[in-house]
Amino acid sequence: MTLLNAEVWDRKFYSDSWQDSAHDYPVIEPATGNALGTVGLATPKDVNHAAARAAEAQRSWAAASPQQRAAVLRRAGELFTAHAAEIEDWLVREAGSTRAKAAAETQLAVGECFECATLPTHPQGEVLTSEEARWSLARRRPAGVVSVIAPFNFPLVLGLRSVAPALALGNAVLLKPDPRTAVSGGVVIARVFEEAGLPAGVLHLLPGDGSVGQAVVEAPEVRVISFTGSTPVGRAIGEQAGRLLKRAHLELGGNNALVVLPGADVRKAASAGAFGSYMHQGQICMTTGRHIVHESLVEEYTAVLAAKAKALPVGDPAREEVALGPIIDRRQLERVHGIVTASVTAGATLAAGGEMDGAGYRATVLTDLTTDMPAWREEIFGPVAPVIGFSTLEEAARIVNDCEYGLSVGILGDVGTAMKLADRIDSGKVHINEQTVNDEPNAPFGGVKASGTGSRFGGAAANIEAFTETQWVTVRPDIADYPF
Repeated sequence: MTLLNAEVWDRKFYSDSWQDSAHDYPVIEPATGNALGTVGLATPKDVNHAAARAAEAQRSWAAASPQQRAAVLRRAGELFTAHAAEIEDWLVREAGSTRAKAAAETQLAVGECFECATLPTHPQGEVLTSEEARWSLARRRPAGVVSVIAPFNFPLVLGLRSVAPALALGNAVLLKPDPRTAVSGGVVIARVFEEAGLPAGVLHLLPGDGSVGQAVVEAPEVRVISFTGSTPVGRAIGEQAGRLLKRAHLELGGNNALVVLPGADVRKAASAGAFGSYMHQGQICMTTGRHIVHESLVEEYTAVLAAKAKALPVGDPAREEVALGPIIDRRQLERVHGIVTASVTAGATLAAGGEMDGAGYRATVLTDLTTDMPAWREEIFGPVAPVIGFSTLEEAARIVNDCEYGLSVGILGDVGTAMKLADRIDSGKVHINEQTVNDEPNAPFGGVKASGTGSRFGGAAANIEAFTETQWVTVRPDIADYPF
């Protein structure tokens, strides 16, 4: 069976069933510019209808037994496994993923479903003490309707990591993927849960522009918004949600640091740094955007990193073995090159790369930077590795923290020294003797400062906190006596 037969979803969105759309959006292969198909876009009116239907369907879904909900999540995991090759092909062609990245993303999706299948039977409350002659309980109840707004870079996982726990905990979901990856980040998820037996009306796929994004936030039935994307858009959604008294879980940008301590193995450190900066062309919120290397190693580290960068092939991952695929679109490609060019003009030195290569960008290493240059200050979202030196642990901590973001930090070298540095760092994640790009379905994920509102995804505790509400319940053996 083909999961993604275009006859099912072509020019359609999913709300109760596959609905004809009044507006189309071409699915473009970024490596070639070729059209892969056409998705249907929703309108704000479609969103309002879907939100009302979701609120209706959610009550029955929440009332389903824990094992019924768990079975749907397990079946979804099995379907991701069975259709892995087909899904990976779409991630390669639509999102510009390398084969290795696409396979890793699909496996994360499998793990996410199986991990979330445990949520329906996880303890969801506590017994409280009371001064009264009664039982006092705090129980977690489904929030209701959850809107999930997902980005283009890891379109499958970054949508599913909110969709799966929200569904497992008894919510209905409105999913708005980035239109540029509406198949691998939207159609795939809708089709998997459709085939897994999720009741109609519980999940709605609503690709669209900013007006659709605004509608999935403003719909009165929506209680929780889960957004992954840029910090400017996240700020706007957070402000909008606050005005509407809704909870918004915001996983935003990052300019993540990799610290190489004195005495570290330079070859291994440079390999870790290359992976952190160049995986998926640097289009990851956790990408290593700043390499902070001890002054005793910085020259050798830069040389080894530059040699690795020069050896990494760039091209079309659907047709050749490459390490770096295309940047998602021409606008972003030019933005990456503009940041590199501006930094070189300001005095930085190119040790490798710095060039467009068709729809891609060569793996780049920059040296001789100052901390006010754009390649150091900004989230580039491209395969660029700026390198700077440090002399003391105090200086390293200051450089790491001198950043508006606080998502992920890697520290390479002596563990004891790394632990001391970790205690001084403001970051949602710290990885000792690993680079900055890390994720597991059972681990809490999130950042501080301009990187978002903290760990709001991953693992039972964070997911239950994110997608349920607390309800206080008291029970007395008899009706109480009151003085009125």
